Amino acid sequence: MISLYADTPTWLHRRSAGSKMLAIALASMGLSAGDAILYLSLGLAICLSLLLSIAPALRGARRLLMPALIAAGLVMAFHAVVGDPAQGLKATLRLLALAALGIIFVLTTRPSDVLVTVEGILQPLRRLGVNPERLSLQIGLVLRFTELFFALWQRLDEAHRLRTGKSGGVRLLAPLVIQVLRRSERVADALWVRIGTVHTKP
Repeated sequence: MISLYADTPTWLHRRSAGSKMLAIALASMGLSAGDAILYLSLGLAICLSLLLSIAPALRGARRLLMPALIAAGLVMAFHAVVGDPAQGLKATLRLLALAALGIIFVLTTRPSDVLVTVEGILQPLRRLGVNPERLSLQIGLVLRFTELFFALWQRLDEAHRLRTGKSGGVRLLAPLVIQVLRRSERVADALWVRIGTVHTKP
């Protein structure tokens, strides 16, 4: 599967996965701390500035941005229907800011570095009976399926454009979900076979 990691080096490529994860956690708390539209707009502006600061690595960012923009549009539409557009705008600003941070993290951080960092963070939990390797595997699967989601979205959109000349938009959600579920079932079967094989070895 194609990785979303961008090989073009930027200043954020030189930062450790742990430091970037901590920064995203702090930024998320900061975005949750305020509810004023001006405050959230400033937060979004900062996140977009950081995104633009890694411009050489943004070549493949379009496939990451489109789902975020579609989700933001759906959030705005939902709140407009229920009669609370101001709350919808606040939720959209937070969503886009966090999406920008997520895109930055994905483009500038190798998945293997993330897993090593997470496994190291979880090591103290071993004393409580938690298996850090198993949790690391679960996080790795989430990352892989996130990449799969965007890769499949791009393929479906390209196929739709070839047929109709237009982007598929939200019409791609149903076939996308079906394909992701099929892939997840195959991975689950493969893991089950692998685990059974390991357990039956003498």
